[in-house]
Amino acid sequence: MSQHATLTLERWRTFRRDQQILMIGNEMNRASRLQSSGDKASRVLAYERILRLVDLTVEARTEPGLRRELLRWRDLIAALYVRSEPDGVAHRSALRALLLLDPIAARQIPHVIS
Repeated sequence: MSQHATLTLERWRTFRRDQQILMIGNEMNRASRLQSSGDKASRVLAYERILRLVDLTVEARTEPGLRRELLRWRDLIAALYVRSEPDGVAHRSALRALLLLDPIAARQIPHVIS
């Protein structure tokens, strides 16, 4: 998880809500490419990065509704993380649900989900 290991909560708080959601979505998009690659180790690392960013977002945000939904969404990612085989359909559904958490982020749905 070296990619976000040095990212601090203070730094993460400087990003707007839509930016945080989109950065998590960016990691989800990277993980999308690993769904059919057979590279389980890289897929697991991608989900670890996603979980790290979600945890930072839950910690950084004060809106109780958003925090509740992010924690529910985190459970979806945790389930994908522990799966022995990739589930592209569940992954795309989770990405769509994530982007729907913010109106600005939701505008990206047609561009990232086929």
